[in-house]
Amino acid sequence: MQGLEILNSVQFVVDREGHRSAVQISVDDWDMLLNYLEDLEDRALIKAALPRLVQGPEKAGALAWEDVRIEWEDDQ
Repeated sequence: MQGLEILNSVQFVVDREGHRSAVQISVDDWDMLLNYLEDLEDRALIKAALPRLVQGPEKAGALAWEDVRIEWEDDQ
């Protein structure tokens, strides 16, 4: 399943009055849903940064890899 098609596999838990009170999906579908949401978040971040990035590295405030490599590797 891709994207929001995952929601077709949702099962509802109902209370004693028959009202929906919870949602249940398989672990595989949950993982796919999380990946889908992460992709949406990544796309939104890229879309927001694109106007700045098209100005070029200097105007966008990009840092040289050599200047941040050691700090980045220490965090890993």
